[in-house]
Amino acid sequence: QVYVVYSEELKCWCRALVESVRCQADGYQLGCFLVDYAKYCFFASEKIRVLAGVFAKIPYRAKKCCLHCTKPLTLHIDFCENTAKIGPAKRWDPAAIQHFRKLLE
Repeated sequence: QVYVVYSEELKCWCRALVESVRCQADGYQLGCFLVDYAKYCFFASEKIRVLAGVFAKIPYRAKKCCLHCTKPLTLHIDFCENTAKIGPAKRWDPAAIQHFRKLLE
């Protein structure tokens, strides 16, 4: 279901899909994917509204995607043997993400 949230950063109302829920001391924080801006943000549960009517049927401007058959790699350093090897990783390194974004620009 598509919801609407007000983004202070973007200064506008945005359509969002809820991805995750975190319990905080003062309530719930919902991790949302903004479907028109391709951004992930957290919002307080009180700031989320249900999107009504035909606005829910408008196609998204952003789409989630991934690189086909591309696995993250990282540099594994063994200080005892004084070696470094590139090997598989569970997540992309922040430096690799930044480099990829620069390539896209």
